Amino acid sequence: MKKEYEFFIAGRTRNKDTILKICNIFDRHNVSYYCFLKNDETMNSYGNENQTNEEKMEEFEKLGLKSDIVLNIFNQDLEAEKSSKKFLLVLPAGKSGHIEAGIAYGMGKKCYAIGEYDATDSLYNIFEEIFNSEEDLDLFLSDNY
Repeated sequence: MKKEYEFFIAGRTRNKDTILKICNIFDRHNVSYYCFLKNDETMNSYGNENQTNEEKMEEFEKLGLKSDIVLNIFNQDLEAEKSSKKFLLVLPAGKSGHIEAGIAYGMGKKCYAIGEYDATDSLYNIFEEIFNSEEDLDLFLSDNY
């Protein structure tokens, strides 16, 4: 049976600490979510315990696009995104997070972002709201869940 989520949380692995703080806010409000840092079994088992996150990412980025690890992560994340009602992008984010935002928007999901963006981009209008802070997101979840 496919699991459903209220939110799909996307961002870049290099922004791990901020993303995990965001996940904690969702946990406090008992709002279901999928986050690749918590749910992605393949990525969580990737590398070794002596590597830093940066070392793991550098090694991962050298893998072939069609390698089993990369394809497993792609399929798992895409299924979770399809199974989520809404989308949240944690900024700053990389190419993958922005592509995931476009996928969510194309599927008709309400899209949100949190954090500062480098420059105005007209396509950021896909976001219903861009929260300036964790406190703003916390208030939004308090008011809506």
